[in-house]
Amino acid sequence: MAHLTTINRDGSPQVTVIWIGLDGDEIVSGHRMLRQMLKNIQRDPRVVLSFESPRDHDAFLQQYAVLHGTASVEPSDQSWELLNRLAKVYVTPDTEFPGEPGPGYIVRYRVERVTGVGPWAEKAWAQRARVFRSGRSGGQASSPLVKATGSHEP
Repeated sequence: MAHLTTINRDGSPQVTVIWIGLDGDEIVSGHRMLRQMLKNIQRDPRVVLSFESPRDHDAFLQQYAVLHGTASVEPSDQSWELLNRLAKVYVTPDTEFPGEPGPGYIVRYRVERVTGVGPWAEKAWAQRARVFRSGRSGGQASSPLVKATGSHEP
């Protein structure tokens, strides 16, 4: 399951727990009704999805991913089928999604940036460090590390 954060009309965040899946290389979610989160995406497509990895009791920090990007809402006659497929993943393999097949909505997410705790975030931090060290980041003097040490190196 993922936490979907959208932006309300007043600029405040709206967070909903949703099922997500893959359609080819795209992250998707299915919805039966046009609820607030979908209205928010239609008005402002910026979204954040976050989710945790399976619990590792030996790890100090639980790994998690935060996906920043945009989304689009598509009316679809396939939303129930997507939800039924996801029910088999999130509930049990023999679960049938309740209700009758019918029209709904599918949301497609385009990831622009990945953060969090895990190997995906380490790659992003390494890239940022390379950009910073190469001087392509702009305002080097604004870095607390540079102000405190006079160097870009930790």
